[in-house]
Amino acid sequence: MPTMVTMNKAAELTGVPYSALRRWIKSGEFTYYVMVGTKYLINLERLVEFLNTPATPAAPGIRRVL
Repeated sequence: MPTMVTMNKAAELTGVPYSALRRWIKSGEFTYYVMVGTKYLINLERLVEFLNTPATPAAPGIRRVL
């Protein structure tokens, strides 16, 4: 069973800013979460995998906006 934590706890454990987590979820870049009421619960194992995976470069001529 995955370890599900709040966005605040995920930010605290990984050192990633809360705003970055929220931006990744809103943009669809990170999809391993569930909503419980108005709160997001993050799959901690998948977040660690996401953070350890190198970013893919954008296609030539396309600027990636975060």
